[in-house]
Amino acid sequence: MTRVLMEGSEAMAKAAIAAGCRFFSGYPMTPFTETLEYFGKHLPDVGGVSINAESELEAIGMAWGALATGARAATGSTGQGLALMQESLSEITRAELPLVYFNMARGQGDYYQATRGGGHGDYRNIVLAPIDVNEAVELTQLAFYLADLWRNPVQIYGDYLLAHTNETVEISTMEFPPLPPKDWAVDGSLGGTGKSRNINPIGMSKLKHEIEPEAFWRRLHVKHKEIEQAEARYEEEFLEGAEMLVVAFGTVARFVRYVVREMRSEGIAVGYIRPITLWPFPYEAISNAAQNTQKVAVLEQNGGQMIDDVRLAVLGSAPVVALGGFSSDEAGFGIGPIHGTDNIRDRIEHGLAGQEVMP
Repeated sequence: MTRVLMEGSEAMAKAAIAAGCRFFSGYPMTPFTETLEYFGKHLPDVGGVSINAESELEAIGMAWGALATGARAATGSTGQGLALMQESLSEITRAELPLVYFNMARGQGDYYQATRGGGHGDYRNIVLAPIDVNEAVELTQLAFYLADLWRNPVQIYGDYLLAHTNETVEISTMEFPPLPPKDWAVDGSLGGTGKSRNINPIGMSKLKHEIEPEAFWRRLHVKHKEIEQAEARYEEEFLEGAEMLVVAFGTVARFVRYVVREMRSEGIAVGYIRPITLWPFPYEAISNAAQNTQKVAVLEQNGGQMIDDVRLAVLGSAPVVALGGFSSDEAGFGIGPIHGTDNIRDRIEHGLAGQEVMP
């Protein structure tokens, strides 16, 4: 394979297809629209199906149906569209269907939505937050693997910058360990035999007239605890001797990492850590890093959301200061001054001086 210059939306669509995705449904909303368009362009080439649904509700319902047959399927939107999908996301999680869904967010204001969810009941979705297009290609394929491995939805948390940036990428099918067979899939092969399968979000079992909700919930709770232990991912640099540790995620972290590297080359004692999984959050890694620094700073593109998880990780072992804030263009798509390296450096210098930055 050779590297090709490609827009992020197209690269993620092609990575999903390389991972075996054969069904995609969505409703256009900027900056997600191009993701839907590229699936529509490329899925038919491999015998797949892409549907421009009537709304986000129909889109996730269509994906649910495709997933139930055992197909690798996906959907997506911006945070506004995903807000309409929250009931289905919680139901799909309890039905243990391996949905992959893309959030091409407007900035980083969807952190709470992505990590806490707005559906009902006890449920968690794995959330992967790429720093750039190349990592998005890798994490998209990983998302399909993790979704099948855990039978649990996985979100790719991107944004306008990720969707519309052009980078040179190489897309080929990644190799992962073997997966268990999809012996739960409702594929029509057992109809009329008395052995047909039942996928549902309430713990209903065949040949039983009642449900046992607590046993069902406890089993899923154990699975989510196992995911927490197994799948937390992060990146860290320059922790040794750092007076201040800067925590950032997603595309904003790309600029934070650059500034930290520049400042460290000048002898300024600052370090960097980036959660790659927003859930499960790398609490232990951040806790360990905070033990050897004087303060922890959080630079995120919102009024302060991930900072709650950072405070939980640090648990008072070091002061936690907020350096992020609202930053957008006039359309609200999330491209603003916070991406400027001079701006980021100024914020980090405020943090080193013990000053928070107002949103």
